[in-house]
Amino acid sequence: MLGAMMIDNRLADDLVDRLEPAHFFEPVHGRIFAAIKTLRGNDMLATPVTLRPMFEADEGMRELGGPAYLASLTGSGAGLIGARQFAQQIYDLAMLRALVTVGRTLVDRAMDTSEEVNPRAQIELAEEELYKVAGDGGAESSIKTFAQATTMAVKNAERALNSGGHVSGITTGLDSVNSKIGGMHRSDLMILAGRPGMGKTSLATNIAFNAARRWMRDMADGIPPSESVGAKVAFFSLEMSADQLATRILAEQSRISSESLRMGKISRAEFGQLAQAAAELENLPLFIDDTGGLSISALHTRVRRLQRRHNNELGLVVVDYLQLLTAGGKGDGNRVQEISEISRGLKTLAKDMNVPVLALSQLSRAVESREDKRPMLSDLRESGSIEQDADMVWFVFREDYYTAAREPKRPVEGDNAKVFEDHAAWASDMERVYGLAELIVAKQRHGATGKVVLKFDPTITRFSDYAGY
Repeated sequence: MLGAMMIDNRLADDLVDRLEPAHFFEPVHGRIFAAIKTLRGNDMLATPVTLRPMFEADEGMRELGGPAYLASLTGSGAGLIGARQFAQQIYDLAMLRALVTVGRTLVDRAMDTSEEVNPRAQIELAEEELYKVAGDGGAESSIKTFAQATTMAVKNAERALNSGGHVSGITTGLDSVNSKIGGMHRSDLMILAGRPGMGKTSLATNIAFNAARRWMRDMADGIPPSESVGAKVAFFSLEMSADQLATRILAEQSRISSESLRMGKISRAEFGQLAQAAAELENLPLFIDDTGGLSISALHTRVRRLQRRHNNELGLVVVDYLQLLTAGGKGDGNRVQEISEISRGLKTLAKDMNVPVLALSQLSRAVESREDKRPMLSDLRESGSIEQDADMVWFVFREDYYTAAREPKRPVEGDNAKVFEDHAAWASDMERVYGLAELIVAKQRHGATGKVVLKFDPTITRFSDYAGY
């Protein structure tokens, strides 16, 4: 194959991106390939004559008879016929050698029974190494002609049309939000941020549930998976347990207060509603992983595992929340750098798995010190890289939360008129904003920014479309 590349440089141009020097078993052959690649990259001829000066002092080449070995490689023109097949063979054999290495390393690690050994971590590491072997050489498959790219774009447009308009990605289940963002697009990283108490987790849970329920309905209606705007959802809850999340979803569906559910303050009739909601949702394709302290690499491994297990039909990943992930490295105590690594890792996950990733994020306390409490991009906590890596940034804001906190003294008999006026003005303000929330789209690569007004029911932690806006 190397001889064919030196005889016909057009072949070299075709093959240099398919292989790497490390794919050659014999290091000298890897160095010859690298030298051909370098010359062609500089638009120079790659022949035994032009390559010779690069191998004058090469010890490995000397053992094979010196630079004259380059000329001997071109001795047979037969390689010209099967060069592409030879390249495939070299690649396949390199993959098998890599598998042998992974297998040996796995056995060596498994034989280590010292106290600090973590078998689960070993399994995740082995899966990651296997994935690297499987993904190696993927550069060629990631290059698409413009015709392929336009075909995909037209399919997305057709999907949006068939969904009744507005949605080319995965549905959020909220028509007003879908109208603004067009659904959640594959390979996008979306950041949903807000101060504590704003309802970030509630909104993320609502969206995850809506997408999973739409998938379930579409499958029941016989719609092909490729045309569904629903999705199988993986929800990584690093803060709340799986049963707490399930309680929220059941409260929303059975319309029973989640507080009443937790404390058991429900009637027999309400328990019947709860059981009915649970029975309807038992096949919901929503998978909850509540492992705490996950690293970004462990998250990748778990998503890949779920994707394999569910025939590559996983369509949405939710992470609650970003700051609870770890970068996985040793770290030098630089939190900003660690958060940058995590946000880059989440974007890479979205692209590698070709799914939208919705990651929740905290906001800095700077919001609280301002008169207008609406969040801005600069409030994203600990790193500007979150804003940079994200395709969309959403803020959830509830004015009634702050209005309720500034309630003046309740008037009683004997108070002066000012006390009555202050409380009446506050009550009027509270009535205006109660039960409303704003989803502020602060960044969007695919369209305009702006805000969407939603209705929020705090008793059942449910967001819904607001008709009065």
